[in-house]
Amino acid sequence: METHTIFFIGKPGCGKGTQAKFLSEKTGWKVLTAGDQFRSLATEDTPLGRKVKSEVDAGLLTPHWLAMYLYLQSLFSVKDGMSVIFDGFSRRVPEAELIIDSLLWLNRPFTMVHLVVSDDEVRHRLALRKDKEGRVDDNAVEERLKEYHEYTEPAILKFSEADNLIEINGEQTPEAIAVDINVALGIPSTG
Repeated sequence: METHTIFFIGKPGCGKGTQAKFLSEKTGWKVLTAGDQFRSLATEDTPLGRKVKSEVDAGLLTPHWLAMYLYLQSLFSVKDGMSVIFDGFSRRVPEAELIIDSLLWLNRPFTMVHLVVSDDEVRHRLALRKDKEGRVDDNAVEERLKEYHEYTEPAILKFSEADNLIEINGEQTPEAIAVDINVALGIPSTG
């Protein structure tokens, strides 16, 4: 059976977590989530935990070296032949370069799934999510969009140049997005 390494990338609120969960439920592949790891660190009463909390709450991206430490720790825990889904890693150019290099070094093919949504759609979705889930970082929508345009867009370009990027219209229903992702990844539909 073919081994899959899938990354979800896109603007805040584009549906990365939802689609990672759908794909995991369909395939049984494990999901490794950057945001969960950062939010977990932010609860620790340590210098690192307090610093991560202040940056996450402000809607800022943490330093690329911390994100990549968590990424490499996650990647190196993946066993031979195990398919895996990464959600929320790869938000800066140095991260994109390290991901490409590390997976080439491990001879592990990968695909970046870019969920494309407009800034206005992000504002709408995060306002709804803030009311529903109360995530503090959803208060910093404009800062998060600014960080996305400044740092993540160039990282997405790196994956496109490496020919590892597929783009999916993220402004459909979650179910329609999932179907498009399955088709793009060559995962057969059931039923």
